[in-house]
Amino acid sequence: MLWERSKKVVAKDIFARGFNCSQAVIGVFCDELGLERESAFKIATGFGGGLRQGEVCGAVTGAIMVIGLRYGHHCEGDNEAKQETYKLTNQFIEKFKEKHKTIICKELLGYNVANPDEYAQIKDKQLFTKVCPQFIADAVEILQEMEQKE
Repeated sequence: MLWERSKKVVAKDIFARGFNCSQAVIGVFCDELGLERESAFKIATGFGGGLRQGEVCGAVTGAIMVIGLRYGHHCEGDNEAKQETYKLTNQFIEKFKEKHKTIICKELLGYNVANPDEYAQIKDKQLFTKVCPQFIADAVEILQEMEQKE
């Protein structure tokens, strides 16, 4: 349990240092999965804020990247790895939805980051600091729970 809390705390700390939700989630798993942190952060940059459009939450896309790094299909014809990754992706999404009802950023926040007026409201209401860290922590926790079940 201490290690689980530790990863959640580290992920929230990454986010608090100015990285986005996607970077925060992949950032706590990348080293153990053979991806250097700088590369992970670069890859994940465009996924924050629901692809900058308020679509799929960055914490969710970061988690799906972690699933891909751990189980993903990388050899031609390896349909077993591909199907396993798809199955685990769907499991993660369902577990996240159980906690938050949706994986869509603008639904989670109640505002769309792509709309300048709504983005200003997100900032004014401090939603990035008040609610996003919980999405990050939940994504990390779900990934760890899934890993432990193997």
